[in-house]
Amino acid sequence: MRPIVAALLFLCSASALAQAGNEVRQLERGNGPEPSTLDAHRCQEVACGNVLRDLYEGLVTEDAAGRLIPGMAERWEVSADGRTWTFHLRDGLRWSNGAPLDAAQVVASFRRAFSPQTAAPFAELFDALQNAQAVQAGQLPPASLGVAAPDPRRVVFTLSRSAALPALLTLPIAFPVYLPAVQRFGAQHTRPGRLVGNGAYSLLAWTPQANLSVQKNPHFHAAADVSIARVRYQVTEDASAELQRFAAGDLHITETVPPQPLQALRERFGGRLRIAPYLGAFWLGLNLTRPPFKDAPALREALSLAVDRDKLTRHVTGLGEQPAYGLVPTGIPGYAGAQTTWARASQAQREARAKALYRAAGYSEGKPLVLELRYNTSTPHRRMALAVASMWRDVLGVQVRLRNEEWKVFVQNRKQRTITQVFRGGWVGDVVDARNFIAAFGSDGPLNWTGYDDAGFRERLARADAAKTEAARNAWLHAAEQTLLNDHMAIPLYFYTSKHLVGPELEGFEANPLDRHASRWLRWRH
Repeated sequence: MRPIVAALLFLCSASALAQAGNEVRQLERGNGPEPSTLDAHRCQEVACGNVLRDLYEGLVTEDAAGRLIPGMAERWEVSADGRTWTFHLRDGLRWSNGAPLDAAQVVASFRRAFSPQTAAPFAELFDALQNAQAVQAGQLPPASLGVAAPDPRRVVFTLSRSAALPALLTLPIAFPVYLPAVQRFGAQHTRPGRLVGNGAYSLLAWTPQANLSVQKNPHFHAAADVSIARVRYQVTEDASAELQRFAAGDLHITETVPPQPLQALRERFGGRLRIAPYLGAFWLGLNLTRPPFKDAPALREALSLAVDRDKLTRHVTGLGEQPAYGLVPTGIPGYAGAQTTWARASQAQREARAKALYRAAGYSEGKPLVLELRYNTSTPHRRMALAVASMWRDVLGVQVRLRNEEWKVFVQNRKQRTITQVFRGGWVGDVVDARNFIAAFGSDGPLNWTGYDDAGFRERLARADAAKTEAARNAWLHAAEQTLLNDHMAIPLYFYTSKHLVGPELEGFEANPLDRHASRWLRWRH
């Protein structure tokens, strides 16, 4: 028996050593630009969302494949009319500082998210929540928001119409923020040593424009299942440099892959290259509140017609992206996307019409349109801007000045609609819903970067919200999207694919439609 006992002891020791190795090895992730904020209620981009999904957890969360699973709530139910949702919290929930977390704190956090002072950019996605719009506009007090805590373990939401609430509750705006830290430190509550979350990780360090580190949160309800103890998010605005860092072994996961011939990438990286369908649309936004695009749909259409999308996706992006003639990407169950009226025309036909519209708008070789095309720092965005500017010049004679801005500056300028003319736009899905890609254009909120304002569009969106069946809802959403395209309020270019390089030492990285990959699901390969 002694050799067997010795072998068992050896195996146990080896397992313990492997576990210890997992606990000290740091995961290095590329994350694109510097996160604009770690205030969950103010986050509006992928870079902060990636980190916040490690630091926080909502009532509902997602597994590695993107499926909805219980988060803070262990279960939930909805009333027959779809307007009252009740979420039952897990027992013993705690913040990352060890303090208890109950339903009343969840409600207080929601009220903070929707207050006018917070100005949460994604609040408009919750327009079905009772009184949400009036609260955010300052017309009603936060206490009138349709969320309540009848006891410490239940959170109840009241909606003004039926909506897929669980999916919305996975968004950062729905994460609980630790209000004592907000009250004590204000905007500085997001700094290391001050940020208190409730997720699988807690904030360890943040070096601006360099990296951000998180460590395993021992108070997380599923801490025993979190394999990787430390994660460092690297700022990687230059996709080509990010690829080289991965090749050198400095990164385990990249945020993206730079435009390169796909076959060459596959030959170089093999199974480490992960490309999958993704619910994201890339378009160029036009500032409709100022000249030259205000009240100029023909000019807007001319610029859209002049872009050769097939050439862009073949030679500029080249990683499986699909040319876009609409704003809602393919892959949403039950929804057939709208398209521009000339989607099936040849490129030569499009360019002929573009030239006629350009001349009719009062521009010519002797009097060219002069534009600024603004984009945030990124190798793919720079290549795209150069290609589009070249097409506009060659087809129409437009003179384009490119403006490259650091992410936070770009976001601010785009939101203010003061100095922008043409800008890098697009939308990455927050939920698997066509409405998510067009709803921002129905109000004058912070996500309507173009300033689009049309009563007919708002009516169609309202009809979709009031629809009694999914088929009717999708039909009205299609009509609303078609209205946007007929007005040429933006220039759709392509639908995304998700593209990452993932090291062979990692397991648990699964493709999913929203391209979300929380670190809690990753583990080192043994």
